[in-house]
Amino acid sequence: MITIKTEAQIARMRESGRLTKNVLDLIGREIREGMTTKDLDILAYEYIKSCGAEPSFLGYNGFPASICASIDEYVVHGIPSDDVVLKRGQIISIDVGVVYNGWQGDAARTFAIGEVSEEKKKLIKVTEECFFKAVQNLHDGSPIGDIGYNVQTHAEANGFSVVRALVGHGIGKQMHEDPSVPNYGRKGTGIRLKKGMTIAIEPMINAGVYQVDFLNDGWSVVTKDRRPSAHYENTIAITDNGVEILTL
Repeated sequence: MITIKTEAQIARMRESGRLTKNVLDLIGREIREGMTTKDLDILAYEYIKSCGAEPSFLGYNGFPASICASIDEYVVHGIPSDDVVLKRGQIISIDVGVVYNGWQGDAARTFAIGEVSEEKKKLIKVTEECFFKAVQNLHDGSPIGDIGYNVQTHAEANGFSVVRALVGHGIGKQMHEDPSVPNYGRKGTGIRLKKGMTIAIEPMINAGVYQVDFLNDGWSVVTKDRRPSAHYENTIAITDNGVEILTL
């Protein structure tokens, strides 16, 4: 069931969204070669707790960490570890959720570790652009299929592919609510967005094929051809004026 939020509820989500953004900004300032993904997880956990908030992901369906840390061919849900050391030339997507006063924020960014290949630079840039293409003309009454159409069109025009096995989602008091928000599809199709809807739009874009493999740890998702993947996500609200990005 899709929930429509009041102005007061969106104001609460604005606070959780701000904290979510702050976590990613903090990681962006601190991330460097030689750190472990567990170091990043501790950084996020300590900041979230210091704000009187809770990490949404920790314990979610048994997930053991506060962030997802997904390197190179890992698309999403990489589990932070003391054994995974960041190396120059890698890219890493960090996905984080924060719950504050009962309301959720969810966002992701992809970072470069030192100097990376031109392909990886382009992949990060295009993935971020895909998000902004998706929200550019969204408004009350837009078909939800326009989101996926705009993401897919921009990704494929740049020689990349769109993951189909994983999608964006509604968000509010729960991390994952209706509706599902695919990053691919046909313009003009699907439900109509309504003022007060809050959704997480999260392009997951691959350098190679769109197919993925689910690993035996029960969480990690990697590209089928093991080429790099990037992830960019924000929580948004549909408003009278179009879109408000709550995690920017």
